[in-house]
Amino acid sequence: QVQLVESGGGLVQPGGSLRLACAASGFTLDYYAIAWFRQAPGKEREGVSCISSSDGITVYADSVKGRFTISRDNAKNTVYLQMNSLKPEDTAVYYCAATYYCSGYTGVPMNYWGKGTLVTVSS
Repeated sequence: QVQLVESGGGLVQPGGSLRLACAASGFTLDYYAIAWFRQAPGKEREGVSCISSSDGITVYADSVKGRFTISRDNAKNTVYLQMNSLKPEDTAVYYCAATYYCSGYTGVPMNYWGKGTLVTVSS
């Protein structure tokens, strides 16, 4: 069964930190660029970050740049999203997805999607 499973979501206070994980089963992440997306209840899904398969180059949305860090551990078949200095506007369901290239990742189809993990940033 090909699957991506996100974990690590929860409730945090503004300024807090959270680390999300995206674990793959049924396939290996080595061949793929992995992207994180998020969607708040009344908003469209937006791209958050992406890490390439070949060289580890990373891409970040302007809204999270300097606060979030994406990384991968191919030995664990897992990609992480470290989120620091969290803001209420970061509240969303976060999804990971697999594609081939980070360039233009917000506008191309993903091969696989996870089901999402909820991040709530609130006092």
